[in-house]
Amino acid sequence: MRALARHLPKLADRITWVELGDWPTPLTSLSIAGRPVWIKHEGDSHPLYGGNKLRTLEVWFGHARERGARRIWTIGAYGSNHAIATVLHAPRAGLDVGAILFPQPSTEWAVENCGALIGAGIPIVRVRSVLEMPFAAMRIARRDRDAVVMPPGGATPVGTLGAVSAAFELAEQIEAGLAPPPRRIVLAIGSACTTAGLLAGLALAHASGVWRWPVPIVHGVRVTPWPVTSRVRIAELAHRTLKRVATLGGPRVGIGLAELVQRLVVDRRELGDGYGRPTPRSEAAIAGLAGPRLDGVYSAKAAAALLRLHREGVGPLLFWATKSTAVLAAPSLDQLRAAPPAIVTWLG
Repeated sequence: MRALARHLPKLADRITWVELGDWPTPLTSLSIAGRPVWIKHEGDSHPLYGGNKLRTLEVWFGHARERGARRIWTIGAYGSNHAIATVLHAPRAGLDVGAILFPQPSTEWAVENCGALIGAGIPIVRVRSVLEMPFAAMRIARRDRDAVVMPPGGATPVGTLGAVSAAFELAEQIEAGLAPPPRRIVLAIGSACTTAGLLAGLALAHASGVWRWPVPIVHGVRVTPWPVTSRVRIAELAHRTLKRVATLGGPRVGIGLAELVQRLVVDRRELGDGYGRPTPRSEAAIAGLAGPRLDGVYSAKAAAALLRLHREGVGPLLFWATKSTAVLAAPSLDQLRAAPPAIVTWLG
């Protein structure tokens, strides 16, 4: 949230947040077949566990503390990047943490994250499918009056403010000559929090005079299915974010839902067989894109789209590399014995 505070200090003063990341994250170039792409290394945002989720959590942790919460609950699949980021960083904000988890396909990246969740020794509520998740969340919210239950990915006009600030950070780096203004920003869409936040943030930065160039297309690559990654739903979340900015005393951005939809692409070509399942193109992207750490079910699908757009001559392209650089430790045998048996079986 530092960049937002530098440019819109009165707005930032109205937002309670907890600084978690090492900002700004690096912005570098990479030559592919003799032509450059630019990479925003969100994975370097913290050595404990980085990635784009820290931006969301800075605001959610502040929100929880403002409400007097003692614990924050995170929701996600067994191998959720958002869940493990919440679990590892909540203690830094003085918050206890719990996780509501539902099954997903087993991959090396999901197993790594899930093992670290078990190793953290936090309360875990396992549900049998994603369909049971809302009911479990409601039960916990009614039971734990001193807790906040975050929706999946923190994807509300609270969480999106982290990525709004990232748009201002990117504008500063372009102004400093680290990259040209991109034509497209390519990233994975999971919960849509980062995508909607960037969409809103670019509109806000442009209206504020901080983004002085043509506003780029936000090119979201679907890694979770419709309707979570519906184009209209993402644009509507961005629109609600801008309304919240205005309510908090920030600039009123004269942009409607239809124009936000036009600034967003939802790329369906890399989803493959569904959430949590790698594809041949995502595996090829891991081998072919040097630099950022990629996971085959999320950021590598976005990297596959990046490479496809690069081959088609689209540019300048900026890749929002979301996977944490940190490699997580496996749980101990004692920690596995204390974990829900169904999750231990899934870990293999």
